[in-house]
Amino acid sequence: MTKPILEMKQITKSFGSLIANDQVDLTVQPGEIHGLLGENGAGKTTLMNILYGLYRQEAGEIYIDGNPVQICSPKEAISLGIGMVHQHFMLVHNLTVTENVILGQAKKGQLFINRQEAAAQIKAKAEEYGVELDPWAKIEDLTVGLRQRVEIFKALFRGARLLILDEPTAVLTPPEVEQLFQLLTNFVRQGNSVICITHKLHEIKTICDKVTILRGGRLVGTYVTNEVDADELAVLMVGEKAVTPVKSRKSGNNKVFLKVENLTTELDEGDSPLNQLSLEVYEGEILGVAGVDGNGQTNLAHCLAGLKQPKDGKMWWAGKEMNGLSAKVLAEQGLAYIPADRHGTATAMGMSLAENLICRRFSLAPFSCKGFLSPKAIEHYVQAKIKDFEIKTPSPLVRLAALSGGNQQKVVLAREIDGEPRLIIAHQPTRGLDIGSTNYVHRVLMEAAQKGASIILLSTELEELFAICDRIAVLYRGQVMGILPAQETYLREVGLMMAGRVEPKGVDDHHH
Repeated sequence: MTKPILEMKQITKSFGSLIANDQVDLTVQPGEIHGLLGENGAGKTTLMNILYGLYRQEAGEIYIDGNPVQICSPKEAISLGIGMVHQHFMLVHNLTVTENVILGQAKKGQLFINRQEAAAQIKAKAEEYGVELDPWAKIEDLTVGLRQRVEIFKALFRGARLLILDEPTAVLTPPEVEQLFQLLTNFVRQGNSVICITHKLHEIKTICDKVTILRGGRLVGTYVTNEVDADELAVLMVGEKAVTPVKSRKSGNNKVFLKVENLTTELDEGDSPLNQLSLEVYEGEILGVAGVDGNGQTNLAHCLAGLKQPKDGKMWWAGKEMNGLSAKVLAEQGLAYIPADRHGTATAMGMSLAENLICRRFSLAPFSCKGFLSPKAIEHYVQAKIKDFEIKTPSPLVRLAALSGGNQQKVVLAREIDGEPRLIIAHQPTRGLDIGSTNYVHRVLMEAAQKGASIILLSTELEELFAICDRIAVLYRGQVMGILPAQETYLREVGLMMAGRVEPKGVDDHHH
């Protein structure tokens, strides 16, 4: 019986009052690809950051090849043969592939590394793993998939026998995913191992030999992948727990507000293009859009919000054609958009809370009069918003970056759901938030629906969709697989559709 390449026993790690890992065990054998599965916030990345020496566990032991080890830094992890490829690559863009791979590799007393030699080694290694990689290409000229390949080679070049990949396919196109899987398969054939952090079920089924599931920081169990099917994995990942039904409101009426027909977009880095996508949202309805990340959610949100023009397809609001209108015009017509990227798109982190609240309407009365801002009107408005949206802040003038994620998100909600929007597009509005802030966001969305707004909630968390939506549309590779009532009885079907397991068909007639 060979020794496991890795054993993590009873690992515990907390951040303040949050227990990120609660006595977690993980065993990986040589020659296996091991999936680490769980929803956002289940503790997967924390566990791997401990293994890679970025965090220290408070309790628990780590064994490599059966020997106990203390890993206090990434340098020590690398010397033990552990390599990690993060979600956000750590490459120097204006250097070549070779330079990135050998960066920081010089041995003691060695002044420089021979680049020609290194390039030849990289080329040989690439051929050995059956992939292409030009050692002289500059990083800035490479696709995301190739950049990731460079990251993997950097780890292999440093002698990695155990490779940790964090959500490796989140940014890849389908052909790139296939090439990545090929590379990993060749890597483990030589007795090496891979740990793949993911929340995509079909990937686990495609490539992993075993899978360990975490939920809420705790170990659910480790399973042999051929012995469990995708639906069982979904249930293990999200739990059987019935979602607290908060839908105490009456559902919308039968008037269609938003109608989208045959929306089609160009090929896109990291997200499936839309492929003749059609759906309808009623007045006062919350329509959930479920799906594993990267199946077209971003494209759909951007098209509906006027940030991207589709190649084909039409959109109507209450029967009025709204094609080709800019985000600004749509906003004036009553669109509220809560982007997935809270830091990049939704807010200006360096500006004050007050500036973030009025940035969409600072040019309108009462905030400006004859071209001058009116501090009094602004202060009055901002104070009212802080009170209404329960934003915890020392003062309206504090920089937004200083607030917690939950409070930053409340600022986005307060700005967007101002007045009475007719259509709200909320993309991952609770990602990374704690329970309290999450419930708050849900309450705001449900109150808006109660007042007649039509809402599209795009989320990868099924629990959230079942909790507050009326119907759920499932996206898979840019198509709607089906639309179901958001009732617990349909959890299994939704899980199956997310894995692309039902024949794609038109939008079903699950009317109210």
